[in-house]
Amino acid sequence: MKRAAPALIAALVVATLSASASPERANASREAVGRQPAARPVTIPFELATRHVMVQLTVNKSRPLSFVLDTGANVAIIRMATAVELGLTLEGSVSTGGAGAGTQAGRRVKNATWSLVGLEGFTQPVSLALPFPELPPGLGRDVDGIIGSEFIREFVVALDYQARAMTLYDRRTFSYTGSGQALALDFNANGHPVVKAAVTPLNGVPIEHEFLFDIGSGGALVLHSPFVTEHKLLDAPQKTIRAIGGFGAGGRVEGRIGRVAALQIGSFTIRNPITMFAQDQAGAFADRRLGGNIGAQIASRFRTILDYGRRRVIFEPSPTFDDPFDRAFSGLALRAEGPDYRTFRVREVLEESPATEAGMQAGDVITNIDGIAAADLTLSALNEMLENAVAHELAIRRGDATLTVTVTPRRLV
Repeated sequence: MKRAAPALIAALVVATLSASASPERANASREAVGRQPAARPVTIPFELATRHVMVQLTVNKSRPLSFVLDTGANVAIIRMATAVELGLTLEGSVSTGGAGAGTQAGRRVKNATWSLVGLEGFTQPVSLALPFPELPPGLGRDVDGIIGSEFIREFVVALDYQARAMTLYDRRTFSYTGSGQALALDFNANGHPVVKAAVTPLNGVPIEHEFLFDIGSGGALVLHSPFVTEHKLLDAPQKTIRAIGGFGAGGRVEGRIGRVAALQIGSFTIRNPITMFAQDQAGAFADRRLGGNIGAQIASRFRTILDYGRRRVIFEPSPTFDDPFDRAFSGLALRAEGPDYRTFRVREVLEESPATEAGMQAGDVITNIDGIAAADLTLSALNEMLENAVAHELAIRRGDATLTVTVTPRRLV
């Protein structure tokens, strides 16, 4: 199995970004043109960047741009830098939040539409421009924005993580005939999809609640801080480690990383998933109305079919469904810098981890791993290497000095 990138890197958690319901957003939706879905299924390839689904689109017939597909977002949001580059008309101001306790200040976008590369005759409005300073360095590539529920609602959307393909079906005529299981979806006040599931703590009994189904969260499972506190989940005798390197739309996220015994979704049991126990006091991960977020590490174990019009999600188990959550931890949180995102700087080092044992420090730059130059790697590839429980020889630059260290990742939770 190809190993996934660390959940903590993906805890950029563009996941729960929400632009509050507003007359401007409603008007933007009504201004959309060419929104009639294709009558025949259309399959669009996508890329994965630290588990985030990346699709290509254009804005006002621009060059191809890279956007994250995120069930935890609503309208199309473009990065402020990209909006300025394209000369889009910006007006007013907005303030949005998400994971993390803070907010981002942005602008409304006027007279701009986006089109999906590979899907003819379909456009939707670009509604907001936000800074998203952590997106490109956290995903290790250019990221120009996010699309979400406003797009998904126009189709039945099937995501096949194994094939790296998204298939769009006509929502009016779609009829499911496969062997998967359909589960009811509800939608919260922000229009984000919610499913019922049960979490079984280690040495505990199942706890049923509603969870945001959130493919924009690169982890497996995040439990919100009120849920963690109410059920005393961090009081249980289990090993947890501090969450490092995590940033959401509202800034840094706080929590502990451990496991639960099981996550039950319909008839599917996901055993021992790596879990973030949130400790945020504000922001999306402090939302007491939900038990937490079910993220991409769970969604990718299925062919996932989003049928918002019928208020359901259909899960077809993939060949990776029963793969264990057995990743090793290096104790490094990395960010990608430079114009080509090939400068890999240590953002943070976990205490009592393989990285600290090797003497690594925040600010170190990894220039080579196991004889492979960093310039020949992506952030996703480097993270995957550092999830293997084998000794890795790293060349690092620290100020004017060049050092060689050995880091041996191991299972920490």
